[in-house]
Amino acid sequence: MIDPEILDLLSGNIAYILGALFLIVVIFKGVRIVPQSEKFVIERFGRLHQVLGPGINFIVPFLDAVAHRISILERQLPTMTQDAITADNVLVQVDTSVFYRIIEPEKTVYRIRDVDPAISTTVAGIVRAEIGKMELDQVQSNRANLTSAIKNSLLAVVDDWGIEVTRAELLDVNLDQATRSAMLQQLNAERARRAQVTEAEGTKRAVELAADAELYASEQSAKARRILADAEAYATEVVARAISDHGIEAAQYQVALKQVEALNALGAGEGSQTIVLPANAIDAFGDAFKMLKGGK
Repeated sequence: MIDPEILDLLSGNIAYILGALFLIVVIFKGVRIVPQSEKFVIERFGRLHQVLGPGINFIVPFLDAVAHRISILERQLPTMTQDAITADNVLVQVDTSVFYRIIEPEKTVYRIRDVDPAISTTVAGIVRAEIGKMELDQVQSNRANLTSAIKNSLLAVVDDWGIEVTRAELLDVNLDQATRSAMLQQLNAERARRAQVTEAEGTKRAVELAADAELYASEQSAKARRILADAEAYATEVVARAISDHGIEAAQYQVALKQVEALNALGAGEGSQTIVLPANAIDAFGDAFKMLKGGK
């Protein structure tokens, strides 16, 4: 038979042990350490109570429970491909990629079941709507504006889900083979047209340059004739002024000198030759000599 004192001692130790175990369980249930990349959604009796941020947090044991552990890291949806029709009725395939992160877990948990499929469906609808407003050339040349429009439209939709869209990228716009062939033919035709225009402009420029050169040559020729005429007029004016100043004797003197120079040139010729002089040749020599002497 067990001694009553031993029973009392054992009972007291068990009570301490149970109390310690209960305290450990309370601490374990009431203290929550949340990682930096997560948030905890706390429910009390099945209803949203609070959201715990990173660090050490305290909750009421047995009343509060961690219902959801939500990662707040940025996520990337798989590349999505969807068909769209432009304003000029061209079928295109658009590849898009979306990056997002959860900023309000309570909305994400209680307002939407599957986030990724919901975002993918929303992006597909927005892309089709935005591309339907543009022609094909605008889609190809305004990708930045199209990407910005898709992101802004997506932000307005996913705000109720507690999601922030960080990036929405339009990766590629693909065309079917028939459209590509038609665009290639159009491009070749445009290149041929530009080549013809360039050739025509070159021919026109060559004609203009030739005309300018001919005009320049005419102007220079006219200028030369004008200068020669001015020189002849000046010479005539000088002779006229000399006659006016010195009388007719100066003119006769110049004529006589020219006759003498001509006779000297004939006499300086090589070989035997016969020179026929006019009857007044000797008189010309004499007149020239008299004038020269008189001038001195």
